[in-house]
Amino acid sequence: MNEGGGKAASADKLFLGHPRGLAFIVFTEAWERFSFYGMQALLVLYMATYLFQPENIGGVAGFAGFRTGVEAVFGPLSIQALATQVFGLYVGLIYFMPVLGGLLGDRWIGRRRAVLLGGALMAVGHFLMAFESLFLPALSALILGAGLLKGNLAAQVGDLYSKDDPRRDTAFSLYVLAINIGAFVAPLVCGTLGELYGWHYGFGAAGIGMLVGIVIYVRGSQWLPPERIGKDAGERPRLAPGDWRIIVAILVMLAITALFWTAQSQVWNTYPLWIRARVDREILGLMVPVTWFQSLDSLAVLIFAPAVLWFWRFQARRSAEPGDLPKIAIGCLVFAAAMVWLSVGELLSGGSAVSLVWPVIFHFICAWSFLYVGPIALALTSRAAPPAVNAMMVGSYYLAIFAGGIASGWLGRFYETVSPSAFWFIHAAVVGAGALLLFAFKTQLLQAMKLNPRTPG
Repeated sequence: MNEGGGKAASADKLFLGHPRGLAFIVFTEAWERFSFYGMQALLVLYMATYLFQPENIGGVAGFAGFRTGVEAVFGPLSIQALATQVFGLYVGLIYFMPVLGGLLGDRWIGRRRAVLLGGALMAVGHFLMAFESLFLPALSALILGAGLLKGNLAAQVGDLYSKDDPRRDTAFSLYVLAINIGAFVAPLVCGTLGELYGWHYGFGAAGIGMLVGIVIYVRGSQWLPPERIGKDAGERPRLAPGDWRIIVAILVMLAITALFWTAQSQVWNTYPLWIRARVDREILGLMVPVTWFQSLDSLAVLIFAPAVLWFWRFQARRSAEPGDLPKIAIGCLVFAAAMVWLSVGELLSGGSAVSLVWPVIFHFICAWSFLYVGPIALALTSRAAPPAVNAMMVGSYYLAIFAGGIASGWLGRFYETVSPSAFWFIHAAVVGAGALLLFAFKTQLLQAMKLNPRTPG
């Protein structure tokens, strides 16, 4: 018997006080993120230092035409700028496709089939990365697979709970925690294999991780939320007259948070190139791999998450917990401070190698900000979205990351034309503007979403 959704889910508290289905969803997501971040930790380094070098790029099928198209839109690009732009396009499309994948899951193939098909395509994409000539088909398979998997898997978290279940926000926090567990382990495994032993070993490890995720998801199928496809059209939720106002408000909120994701995306894009070129990575005579810094980013989230959750409960007991949008705005301000920190570190280095202390502390500031933005924006989208398009709107959450990824790729070109200090300060200004906009339009957005301004995060 399926215990996803409704009263059955309310009575099921066998996984940390949550339905059992949540356990299978979060562990699937952890392995999917292992595969994704394992690939992502290596990608810009792989392109900039190896694949896009003149002696190698000629072997990539179809790349000459692809580069012509990219430069027709973004202008002539150096090898490094091309790598950051391709990375931005890849990450952007990875987070755009869940909108279409969510629609397919909602209306036609069902969320479970979408997740399984998406996972299979992602595994194929990772294994194709072992062949340099198939670089573009590999990226295409990964983009399509992520589009099918991401929105439909995240939407199933919300399906386990009623709209007013207080466990919903904690469930999404556990979901994001799983993301960060996968993101922490992936650079240590895939990154180390790729940097030290060969790029293809790292990509292969990412593919194996995705296969593990698929197995976990299949094993937990009986505890997942019930499918909605196969019902008569009259039984499916339909858009109510006021739902379009809610949809527009959600999209406006997500458009503002795209400014956060523009800066955050650089942690996986230009930032590794900065670490490689500007940071003194030597400790006790050993050189720290560049990809390990991505693990530090996720480790900091894992360390801070319990403290942040405790702090929110502490505030809630005193009726002082901020609403969802103020939390997101606070997270944007904190991330702006993190970018200022990098800028100051560069200024104080005086042209010498930047001390390891600066990027280490940077990641811990980033972690605090991420916890105020990522899970909260996702939970708010799931809660406010009309039932008729819930998976599609949860997929639309990733539109903000899509826009941020594209923008980060475009901004990455300036790394070669301005000082590193100025480069990071530009990003501080971008994400700081997002905080100001959220504070300014908080009331109007919440009213349009039909949520109380004190809606907890």
